Amino acid sequence: MNVNQQPHMASPYGQPQPGYQGYPQPGYGGGHVPSGYPAQYAPYNGPGSAYQQGPPQGKRGESAVNLPGPQPPYGQQFGAPPVSMQQMTNQMASMQVGSTAPSPAGPSYAPPPVSPQSFPQAPPVSQPPFSTAQVPPGPTQLYRGPLPSTQPSFPRPPLPTSQPSAFPAGPPPTSTPSQLPGVMQPQLPVSQPSPYHSGPPPTSTGFPPQVGPPPRPPLAGMQGPPMASQGPSMASQGPPMTSQGPPMVRGPQPGYTGPYPGQPNYGAPPAAPALAPAAPKRLDPDSIPSPIQVIEDDKANKGSEPFTTGVRGQAPPLVTTKFQCMLFFILSYNIPCNSDMAKQSQVPLAAVINPLAPLPLVETPPYLLDHGESGPIRCNRCKAYMCPYMQFIEGGRRFQCGFCSCVTEVPPHYFQHLDHTGKRVDCYDRPELSMGSYEFTATVDYCKNNKFPQPPAFIFLIDVSYNAVKNGMVGIVCQELKTLLDYLPRENPDVESNIRVGFVTYNKVLHFYNVKASLAQPQMMVVSDVADMFVPLLDGFLVSVSESRVVIESLLDQIPEMFADTRETETVFGPVIQAGLEALKAADCAGKLFVFHSSLPIAEAPGKLKNREDKKLVGSDKEKSLFQPQVSFYNTLAKECVAQGCCVDLFLFPNQYVDVATLGVVPISTGGSIYKYTYFQAPSDQERFLNDLRRDVQKQMGFDAVMRVRTSTGIRATDFFGSFYMSNTTDVELAGLDCDKTVTVEFRHDDKLSEETGALMQCAVLYTSCSGQRRLRIHNMAVNCCSQLADLYRNCETDTIINFFAKYAYRSVLSSPTKNVRDSLMNQCAQILACYRKNCASPSSAGQLILPECMKLLPVYLNCMLKSDVLQPGADVSLDDRAYLRQLVSTMDVAESHVFFYPRLLPLQKLDVESMTLPVSVRDSEERLSRGGVYLLENGLNIFLWVGVNAQQELLQNIFGTPAFSQIDPSMTSLPALDNPFSKRLREIIESVRAQRSRYMKLMVVKQEDKLELIFKHFLVEDKSNNGGASYVDFLCHMHKEIRQLLS
Repeated sequence: MNVNQQPHMASPYGQPQPGYQGYPQPGYGGGHVPSGYPAQYAPYNGPGSAYQQGPPQGKRGESAVNLPGPQPPYGQQFGAPPVSMQQMTNQMASMQVGSTAPSPAGPSYAPPPVSPQSFPQAPPVSQPPFSTAQVPPGPTQLYRGPLPSTQPSFPRPPLPTSQPSAFPAGPPPTSTPSQLPGVMQPQLPVSQPSPYHSGPPPTSTGFPPQVGPPPRPPLAGMQGPPMASQGPSMASQGPPMTSQGPPMVRGPQPGYTGPYPGQPNYGAPPAAPALAPAAPKRLDPDSIPSPIQVIEDDKANKGSEPFTTGVRGQAPPLVTTKFQCMLFFILSYNIPCNSDMAKQSQVPLAAVINPLAPLPLVETPPYLLDHGESGPIRCNRCKAYMCPYMQFIEGGRRFQCGFCSCVTEVPPHYFQHLDHTGKRVDCYDRPELSMGSYEFTATVDYCKNNKFPQPPAFIFLIDVSYNAVKNGMVGIVCQELKTLLDYLPRENPDVESNIRVGFVTYNKVLHFYNVKASLAQPQMMVVSDVADMFVPLLDGFLVSVSESRVVIESLLDQIPEMFADTRETETVFGPVIQAGLEALKAADCAGKLFVFHSSLPIAEAPGKLKNREDKKLVGSDKEKSLFQPQVSFYNTLAKECVAQGCCVDLFLFPNQYVDVATLGVVPISTGGSIYKYTYFQAPSDQERFLNDLRRDVQKQMGFDAVMRVRTSTGIRATDFFGSFYMSNTTDVELAGLDCDKTVTVEFRHDDKLSEETGALMQCAVLYTSCSGQRRLRIHNMAVNCCSQLADLYRNCETDTIINFFAKYAYRSVLSSPTKNVRDSLMNQCAQILACYRKNCASPSSAGQLILPECMKLLPVYLNCMLKSDVLQPGADVSLDDRAYLRQLVSTMDVAESHVFFYPRLLPLQKLDVESMTLPVSVRDSEERLSRGGVYLLENGLNIFLWVGVNAQQELLQNIFGTPAFSQIDPSMTSLPALDNPFSKRLREIIESVRAQRSRYMKLMVVKQEDKLELIFKHFLVEDKSNNGGASYVDFLCHMHKEIRQLLS
């Protein structure tokens, strides 16, 4: 990675694109979802009349949804919210998203009313939905409209198409709000389009923003600046842009009778009948911001050219767009100049950092620099390392620190003359002066006890109790290790790994093995005094694989036989980690423990646990105790492990409750990982477990690491999220740091920042490499600062915001009830959007939900997170699963959290076997599924292959080798290797998708209307969930109501 991240693209959007077509969705609240669960938000339905002309609202760079009907004068908008829930539902029922530029005359083009039945069923709209007005370029960059959608329609009756608006070509876009329609009185004209046009600078902004469902967080690629004030009003600039197609209001839904039973009414009094009652209608899901649309637009606009770094404040493409590796993701690449502005916007100021991120093959690894015995050049005051932001002065004899402005002498051996621009003449010969990321070899001053470290060690600790032997885990681990030990991490593939290995087995007691090369057979030593753990041998426990290969293989052959007839069911856990820790202390090295464990440790020993699973506490104020460790023993143990550089990876094979919240304390505090294989069965789960184990053993990592983040004067790092331990307020201590782990850092203002100088961040990680070399890895980042809210909103990164919100919320459940955590997140989201509406959006009717272009997916992604299993579990989600997911998300990078909360859904019936490109994804809703299709869904942990009951026989024959739906085996975990192009391409896609994720994803085949379909539907996150989570449409309406209340 180079100094900075990507710049704004001058014109983020290409040509107008026809909207996605689908088939009508049954009303949310209709019969397709079990109705026994109370919904979080009431569905919105209400009268909606034919589309009529209405004055365009909004401005370029905003996404707006119109609420048709009579609107009070601007100043009166917030006097009173709708009197009743019914009126609010009526309001939202006719919401539409469109975009037009206002014509000089005022009203924009509105197509004639169309009934849902009149839409063509299969072909996508071919003509551009609207024309692009030729507008003279102004100071603002105009949004030119999304690209043509390639998403096909399905055999079911199609949904009305949602056509994104087109923007004339021009300078960079301002943020495009999404406008959702609201209250409509049938006899009055509907204010229909959601215009994207530039308006005059914002005047008073007391407008209640209307809720638009947030699609997937747009990354930099989608970011149009949100400034409402950035250009002349487009009203006078040219002819109006016609809307791409009428935003549709859905007609009455069969079987739809209103809100779900038991749905809360948000305290509204009973609804008075509307003036002109009409058939119930609901907001068209195609008229609200689509994550797929945003992702595809970004790929089209930013996926074809390399993302260049080196310019301050450049925002990268979305994580769904292929570009080079990013090590630093910022929530906004334009941060507020002062704390008042940050507080007003409520947008968090944070960065997600992956210090050892794996690099694509085409990228050069960071250069390793050796500055000799004196070590790296640093600022005298703040200790920042030499980087491109240091300014050399006085002919090169001194340099001024870019972080604290302190002037430091340049050591004689580092001196170089300056050229006519003030740069050193060797600037481009030195990576630390011209690149964003590089490494230094550390001197002995950076080492513990002032001596260079030993190479690290791996210790394998295997549970040999009855459950572990019976389910086949012990035999599988021993067999795999015989070959896996040849692939221990090394820096040079041609050189043997320096890592030494050791082996322990355990149940109620521990068995250590002497595998010294000179022995004919391995020797076992038993330690039964688990209350006072020690290592019974020093010489022969940690050995080189190449030297002791014969003895190690003999041991791995014998272990399954030795314990084949065991009847011991009880296990210990605390002493197991203590044993590994003591072994590393004796060898005076850092290392990693691989613990394979099967059950709750109930045997008498330090760290003994009891079963505390109590579903009655779920949803109560005491629920937070279930996420906290039972005993303090493991916190103390974790602290000792970090001090020694002992990282712990835990592989769990539970058949019942094992208290992951407590067992996970040591892995999470030491930078380790947890893998969980519930009800492990060798035939179906072996492949997933072995792939996870292989990757875990082989991946590059650093040991005994310390990370510090330095910033320029004006902001400072105040909070950290991830798998680590902190003994003070600045140093993040990681016993192990691998390529999958991120550390999220939150910043706060402690002074004002300057727009001219921007803000600087430097992440320095001191670690021991797998060869035993002490190193410093440095990453630098520069971002812009702004004094206008519109600049802040224009440069936000929604995927990164959701990643931060998830980590913040998942940590908050340790101290607050989950309901309070959800409410707090919703309130913060509403405040962010209300602040934009009030301060940046152009004046518009109260019936519009205005969303910044870069944040138009914030509502949809936030809703996905709020109804995740951690924050809103279904009845079938175990406490262990929730604790496991909570700990897993705490270290996720932005790409993984994106697909975790909004899974990717690929229509395989659209797959072109001749092309290397994937079919365009479809939105995560049951109504997007065709009964005649086959779909692949992946979320980073699972892959589902959903097969419709009417799938074509040829398709089934190509995939499964049988033309009959009834003959497909739902228990298969891998597809048959058939000799046809479709089968080969599909298997390539599955392998490619697995390779992109840090965990191996097991394949599950789901037949439509089969019992497994309930699990699959759980991941259709735009729909209402069985655990009471709202649908995207309903959540958007709820957010709109919250925003209106804030603004009134």
